[in-house]
Amino acid sequence: MRNQKVYEADDKMISLIKDNYNVLQSLGCFGINLGFGDKTVRTVCEEQNVDTHTFLTVVNFTINGERTVIDLANLSVPTLLRYLKASHEYYNGFQLPYIRKELCEAIDIESSLGKLILKLYDAYAKAIISHMKFEEKMVFPYIEKLLEGELSDNYDIDTYSKHHGQEGERLRELKSIIIKYLPSDKLHNNKLSATLYDIYNNEDWLRLHAEVEEKILLPAIKRLEDKNKKGGVGQKISDMLAKSSDTSELLGEREKEVIVALVQGMSNKEIAEHLCIATNTVITHRRNIARKLQIHSAAGLTIYAIVNKLVELGDIKDSL
Repeated sequence: MRNQKVYEADDKMISLIKDNYNVLQSLGCFGINLGFGDKTVRTVCEEQNVDTHTFLTVVNFTINGERTVIDLANLSVPTLLRYLKASHEYYNGFQLPYIRKELCEAIDIESSLGKLILKLYDAYAKAIISHMKFEEKMVFPYIEKLLEGELSDNYDIDTYSKHHGQEGERLRELKSIIIKYLPSDKLHNNKLSATLYDIYNNEDWLRLHAEVEEKILLPAIKRLEDKNKKGGVGQKISDMLAKSSDTSELLGEREKEVIVALVQGMSNKEIAEHLCIATNTVITHRRNIARKLQIHSAAGLTIYAIVNKLVELGDIKDSL
Protein backbone atom coordinates (compact mmCIF):
# COMPACT_ATOMS: atom_id res chain seq x y z
CA MET A 1 0.00 0.00 0.00
CA ARG A 2 1.30 3.42 -0.88
CA ASN A 3 2.32 6.00 1.72
CA GLN A 4 -0.58 8.21 2.81
CA LYS A 5 1.58 11.24 3.67
CA VAL A 6 1.50 14.23 1.36
CA TYR A 7 4.86 16.00 1.49
CA GLU A 8 5.02 19.77 1.60
CA ALA A 9 7.62 22.42 0.89
CA ASP A 10 8.61 22.82 4.55
CA ASP A 11 9.26 19.09 5.09
CA LYS A 12 12.92 18.09 5.21
CA MET A 13 14.21 16.52 2.01
CA ILE A 14 16.08 13.85 3.97
CA SER A 15 12.82 12.76 5.65
CA LEU A 16 11.13 12.41 2.27
CA ILE A 17 13.94 10.15 1.04
CA LYS A 18 14.13 8.08 4.22
CA ASP A 19 10.40 7.37 3.97
CA ASN A 20 10.48 6.73 0.21
CA TYR A 21 13.92 5.72 -1.06
CA ASN A 22 12.51 5.07 -4.56
CA VAL A 23 12.27 8.85 -5.16
CA LEU A 24 16.07 8.96 -5.41
CA GLN A 25 15.71 8.44 -9.17
CA SER A 26 13.35 11.41 -9.33
CA LEU A 27 15.92 13.58 -7.53
CA GLY A 28 18.48 12.83 -10.22
CA CYS A 29 16.03 13.47 -13.04
CA PHE A 30 15.11 16.84 -11.54
CA GLY A 31 18.81 17.67 -11.40
CA ILE A 32 18.91 17.73 -7.59
CA ASN A 33 22.28 16.70 -6.18
CA LEU A 34 22.76 14.94 -2.85
CA GLY A 35 24.54 16.54 0.09
CA PHE A 36 21.73 18.89 1.11
CA GLY A 37 21.91 18.14 4.85
CA ASP A 38 18.75 18.88 6.82
CA LYS A 39 17.39 21.52 4.46
CA THR A 40 13.71 21.69 3.57
CA VAL A 41 12.32 20.64 0.21
CA ARG A 42 11.70 24.31 -0.63
CA THR A 43 15.28 25.35 0.18
CA VAL A 44 16.85 22.45 -1.74
CA CYS A 45 14.68 23.12 -4.80
CA GLU A 46 15.31 26.87 -4.76
CA GLU A 47 19.06 26.41 -4.35
CA GLN A 48 19.17 23.96 -7.27
CA ASN A 49 16.82 25.95 -9.56
CA VAL A 50 13.95 23.46 -9.48
CA ASP A 51 10.31 24.56 -9.25
CA THR A 52 9.19 23.39 -5.80
CA HIS A 53 5.53 22.90 -6.66
CA THR A 54 6.30 20.78 -9.74
CA PHE A 55 8.82 18.67 -7.83
CA LEU A 56 6.33 17.98 -5.03
CA THR A 57 3.54 17.23 -7.51
CA VAL A 58 5.61 14.52 -9.23
CA VAL A 59 7.01 13.11 -5.98
CA ASN A 60 3.64 13.00 -4.19
CA PHE A 61 2.06 11.42 -7.28
CA THR A 62 4.85 8.83 -7.38
CA ILE A 63 4.24 8.02 -3.73
CA ASN A 64 0.46 8.33 -3.43
CA GLY A 65 -0.84 7.93 -6.98
CA GLU A 66 -4.14 9.45 -8.05
CA ARG A 67 -4.96 10.57 -4.51
CA THR A 68 -2.54 13.42 -5.19
CA VAL A 69 -4.20 16.77 -5.84
CA ILE A 70 -2.66 18.18 -9.04
CA ASP A 71 -2.74 21.97 -9.26
CA LEU A 72 -2.15 22.57 -12.98
CA ALA A 73 -2.31 26.35 -12.63
CA ASN A 74 0.91 26.45 -10.59
CA LEU A 75 2.72 23.66 -12.44
CA SER A 76 5.93 24.60 -14.25
CA VAL A 77 5.79 22.91 -17.67
CA PRO A 78 9.48 23.72 -18.42
CA THR A 79 10.50 22.01 -15.16
CA LEU A 80 8.30 19.00 -15.92
CA LEU A 81 9.72 18.78 -19.44
CA ARG A 82 13.31 18.84 -18.15
CA TYR A 83 12.41 16.08 -15.70
CA LEU A 84 10.94 13.85 -18.43
CA LYS A 85 13.90 14.42 -20.76
CA ALA A 86 16.33 13.51 -17.98
CA SER A 87 14.21 10.42 -17.20
CA HIS A 88 14.62 9.30 -20.79
CA GLU A 89 18.38 9.81 -20.63
CA TYR A 90 18.61 7.85 -17.38
CA TYR A 91 16.47 4.99 -18.65
CA ASN A 92 17.95 4.65 -22.12
CA GLY A 93 21.53 5.51 -21.24
CA PHE A 94 21.89 3.70 -17.92
CA GLN A 95 19.02 1.48 -16.82
CA LEU A 96 18.46 -0.55 -19.98
CA PRO A 97 22.19 -1.25 -20.64
CA TYR A 98 22.77 -2.04 -16.94
CA ILE A 99 20.05 -4.70 -16.82
CA ARG A 100 21.31 -6.24 -20.06
CA LYS A 101 24.80 -6.45 -18.54
CA GLU A 102 23.30 -8.15 -15.46
CA LEU A 103 21.47 -10.65 -17.67
CA CYS A 104 24.64 -11.50 -19.59
CA GLU A 105 26.43 -12.25 -16.32
CA ALA A 106 23.56 -14.30 -14.90
CA ILE A 107 22.78 -16.59 -17.86
CA ASP A 108 24.69 -18.67 -20.35
CA ILE A 109 24.50 -16.36 -23.35
CA GLU A 110 25.94 -19.07 -25.60
CA SER A 111 23.06 -21.45 -24.95
CA SER A 112 19.95 -21.43 -27.11
CA LEU A 113 17.76 -20.42 -24.18
CA GLY A 114 20.17 -17.68 -23.15
CA LYS A 115 20.19 -16.27 -26.68
CA LEU A 116 16.40 -16.27 -26.78
CA ILE A 117 16.19 -14.43 -23.46
CA LEU A 118 18.62 -11.76 -24.68
CA LYS A 119 16.69 -11.49 -27.93
CA LEU A 120 13.46 -10.95 -25.99
CA TYR A 121 15.09 -8.34 -23.75
CA ASP A 122 16.63 -6.53 -26.73
CA ALA A 123 13.22 -6.40 -28.44
CA TYR A 124 11.75 -4.91 -25.26
CA ALA A 125 14.55 -2.33 -24.99
CA LYS A 126 14.23 -1.41 -28.66
CA ALA A 127 10.49 -0.80 -28.30
CA ILE A 128 11.00 1.39 -25.22
CA ILE A 129 13.75 3.42 -26.89
CA SER A 130 11.62 3.83 -30.02
CA HIS A 131 8.69 5.15 -28.00
CA MET A 132 10.86 7.59 -26.08
CA LYS A 133 12.58 8.77 -29.27
CA PHE A 134 9.14 9.51 -30.71
CA GLU A 135 8.37 11.68 -27.69
CA GLU A 136 11.72 13.45 -28.02
CA LYS A 137 11.26 14.05 -31.75
CA MET A 138 7.56 14.96 -31.87
CA VAL A 139 6.00 15.61 -28.46
CA PHE A 140 8.70 17.53 -26.60
CA PRO A 141 9.45 19.97 -29.47
CA TYR A 142 5.70 20.57 -29.81
CA ILE A 143 5.53 21.47 -26.11
CA GLU A 144 8.55 23.77 -26.42
CA LYS A 145 6.84 25.65 -29.24
CA LEU A 146 3.67 25.92 -27.14
CA LEU A 147 5.74 27.51 -24.38
CA GLU A 148 6.88 30.09 -26.94
CA GLY A 149 3.27 30.80 -27.84
CA GLU A 150 3.19 28.85 -31.12
CA LEU A 151 0.11 26.70 -31.73
CA SER A 152 0.32 24.02 -34.42
CA ASP A 153 -2.49 23.80 -36.98
CA ASN A 154 -2.04 20.08 -37.65
CA TYR A 155 -1.02 18.63 -34.27
CA ASP A 156 -2.23 18.72 -30.69
CA ILE A 157 -1.58 16.68 -27.58
CA ASP A 158 -4.72 14.58 -28.15
CA THR A 159 -3.04 13.01 -31.19
CA TYR A 160 -0.31 11.73 -28.89
CA SER A 161 -1.13 8.27 -27.55
CA LYS A 162 0.93 5.97 -25.39
CA HIS A 163 2.10 2.47 -26.29
CA HIS A 164 3.59 1.33 -22.98
CA GLY A 165 1.21 -1.63 -22.71
CA GLN A 166 2.92 -3.71 -25.36
CA GLU A 167 6.37 -3.09 -23.89
CA GLY A 168 5.09 -4.09 -20.46
CA GLU A 169 3.78 -7.34 -21.91
CA ARG A 170 7.24 -8.17 -23.28
CA LEU A 171 8.76 -7.55 -19.86
CA ARG A 172 6.21 -9.76 -18.11
CA GLU A 173 6.96 -12.54 -20.59
CA LEU A 174 10.69 -12.20 -19.94
CA LYS A 175 10.23 -12.44 -16.16
CA SER A 176 7.98 -15.47 -16.52
CA ILE A 177 10.47 -17.36 -18.70
CA ILE A 178 13.37 -16.64 -16.32
CA ILE A 179 11.42 -17.71 -13.23
CA LYS A 180 9.78 -20.81 -14.70
CA TYR A 181 12.21 -22.27 -17.18
CA LEU A 182 15.77 -21.03 -16.78
CA PRO A 183 17.98 -23.60 -15.03
CA SER A 184 20.90 -22.29 -13.00
CA ASP A 185 23.39 -23.24 -10.32
CA LYS A 186 23.58 -21.55 -6.91
CA LEU A 187 25.91 -18.75 -8.06
CA HIS A 188 23.90 -17.93 -11.16
CA ASN A 189 20.67 -18.24 -9.19
CA ASN A 190 21.81 -15.41 -6.89
CA LYS A 191 22.73 -13.28 -9.88
CA LEU A 192 19.42 -14.07 -11.58
CA SER A 193 17.50 -13.16 -8.44
CA ALA A 194 19.30 -9.82 -8.24
CA THR A 195 18.63 -9.22 -11.94
CA LEU A 196 14.96 -10.08 -11.55
CA TYR A 197 14.71 -7.67 -8.63
CA ASP A 198 16.10 -4.90 -10.85
CA ILE A 199 13.72 -5.86 -13.67
CA TYR A 200 10.74 -5.58 -11.29
CA ASN A 201 11.96 -2.17 -10.11
CA ASN A 202 12.48 -1.19 -13.73
CA GLU A 203 8.88 -2.19 -14.50
CA ASP A 204 7.56 -0.07 -11.61
CA TRP A 205 9.62 2.90 -12.73
CA LEU A 206 8.35 2.67 -16.29
CA ARG A 207 4.74 2.41 -15.11
CA LEU A 208 5.14 5.51 -12.93
CA HIS A 209 6.84 7.36 -15.78
CA ALA A 210 3.87 6.61 -18.04
CA GLU A 211 1.42 7.70 -15.32
CA VAL A 212 3.24 11.02 -14.82
CA GLU A 213 2.95 11.66 -18.55
CA GLU A 214 -0.71 10.70 -18.66
CA LYS A 215 -1.99 12.26 -15.41
CA ILE A 216 0.24 15.34 -15.12
CA LEU A 217 1.90 16.17 -18.45
CA LEU A 218 -1.10 15.69 -20.77
CA PRO A 219 -3.57 17.77 -18.69
CA ALA A 220 -0.93 20.48 -18.29
CA ILE A 221 -0.35 20.62 -22.05
CA LYS A 222 -4.09 20.66 -22.81
CA ARG A 223 -4.38 23.63 -20.46
CA LEU A 224 -1.46 25.32 -22.23
CA GLU A 225 -3.10 24.68 -25.62
CA ASP A 226 -6.35 26.25 -24.42
CA LYS A 227 -4.44 29.23 -23.06
CA ASN A 228 -2.61 29.70 -26.37
CA LYS A 229 -5.85 29.42 -28.33
CA LYS A 230 -7.38 32.19 -26.22
CA GLY A 231 -4.16 34.14 -26.57
CA GLY A 232 -4.38 33.70 -30.34
CA VAL A 233 -7.78 35.36 -30.38
CA GLY A 234 -6.42 38.17 -28.23
CA GLN A 235 -3.47 38.55 -30.57
CA LYS A 236 -5.78 38.84 -33.55
CA ILE A 237 -7.65 41.64 -31.79
CA SER A 238 -4.36 43.33 -30.95
CA ASP A 239 -3.27 43.03 -34.56
CA MET A 240 -6.52 44.62 -35.70
CA LEU A 241 -6.02 47.51 -33.30
CA ALA A 242 -2.42 47.88 -34.44
CA LYS A 243 -3.57 47.86 -38.04
CA SER A 244 -6.16 50.48 -37.15
CA SER A 245 -3.41 52.61 -35.63
CA ASP A 246 -1.29 52.18 -38.76
CA THR A 247 -4.15 53.26 -41.03
CA SER A 248 -4.68 56.27 -38.82
CA GLU A 249 -1.18 57.38 -39.68
CA LEU A 250 -1.98 56.93 -43.39
CA LEU A 251 -4.86 59.39 -43.17
CA GLY A 252 -4.14 62.99 -44.05
CA GLU A 253 -4.87 65.77 -41.59
CA ARG A 254 -7.81 66.98 -43.66
CA GLU A 255 -9.28 63.44 -43.69
CA LYS A 256 -8.99 63.26 -39.91
CA GLU A 257 -10.81 66.61 -39.68
CA VAL A 258 -13.58 65.23 -41.88
CA ILE A 259 -13.92 62.18 -39.60
CA VAL A 260 -14.18 64.41 -36.51
CA ALA A 261 -16.87 66.49 -38.20
CA LEU A 262 -18.79 63.41 -39.32
CA VAL A 263 -18.89 61.81 -35.87
CA GLN A 264 -20.11 65.14 -34.47
CA GLY A 265 -23.12 64.81 -36.75
CA MET A 266 -22.32 67.36 -39.47
CA SER A 267 -23.66 67.00 -43.01
CA ASN A 268 -21.46 67.24 -46.10
CA LYS A 269 -22.51 70.85 -46.60
CA GLU A 270 -21.82 71.76 -42.96
CA ILE A 271 -18.40 70.10 -43.12
CA ALA A 272 -17.60 72.03 -46.31
CA GLU A 273 -18.51 75.33 -44.66
CA HIS A 274 -16.67 74.43 -41.45
CA LEU A 275 -13.45 73.50 -43.27
CA CYS A 276 -13.83 76.09 -46.03
CA ILE A 277 -13.73 73.52 -48.82
CA ALA A 278 -16.10 72.47 -51.59
CA THR A 279 -18.83 69.92 -50.90
CA ASN A 280 -17.46 67.69 -53.67
CA THR A 281 -14.11 67.75 -51.90
CA VAL A 282 -15.79 66.54 -48.71
CA ILE A 283 -17.40 63.68 -50.66
CA THR A 284 -13.99 62.76 -52.13
CA HIS A 285 -12.43 62.73 -48.65
CA ARG A 286 -15.21 60.47 -47.39
CA ARG A 287 -14.63 57.99 -50.22
CA ASN A 288 -10.90 57.94 -49.48
CA ILE A 289 -11.55 57.44 -45.77
CA ALA A 290 -13.91 54.51 -46.46
CA ARG A 291 -11.36 52.94 -48.83
CA LYS A 292 -8.43 53.29 -46.43
CA LEU A 293 -10.26 52.22 -43.28
CA GLN A 294 -12.76 49.80 -44.82
CA ILE A 295 -15.39 51.47 -42.62
CA HIS A 296 -18.67 52.51 -44.23
CA SER A 297 -20.99 53.39 -41.34
CA ALA A 298 -21.26 56.37 -39.00
CA ALA A 299 -21.14 54.06 -35.99
CA GLY A 300 -17.94 52.44 -37.29
CA LEU A 301 -16.31 55.83 -37.85
CA THR A 302 -17.33 56.89 -34.35
CA ILE A 303 -15.67 53.83 -32.79
CA TYR A 304 -12.59 54.40 -34.94
CA ALA A 305 -12.35 58.05 -33.91
CA ILE A 306 -12.60 57.19 -30.19
CA VAL A 307 -10.09 54.31 -30.36
CA ASN A 308 -7.58 56.48 -32.22
CA LYS A 309 -8.15 59.46 -29.92
CA LEU A 310 -9.42 61.78 -32.66
CA VAL A 311 -12.33 62.71 -30.39
CA GLU A 312 -13.35 62.34 -26.78
CA LEU A 313 -16.53 60.52 -25.89
CA GLY A 314 -17.93 63.74 -24.42
CA ASP A 315 -17.50 65.54 -27.75
CA ILE A 316 -19.99 63.23 -29.47
CA LYS A 317 -22.33 62.51 -26.59
CA ASP A 318 -25.12 64.65 -27.96
CA SER A 319 -24.94 63.08 -31.43
CA LEU A 320 -25.13 59.43 -30.26
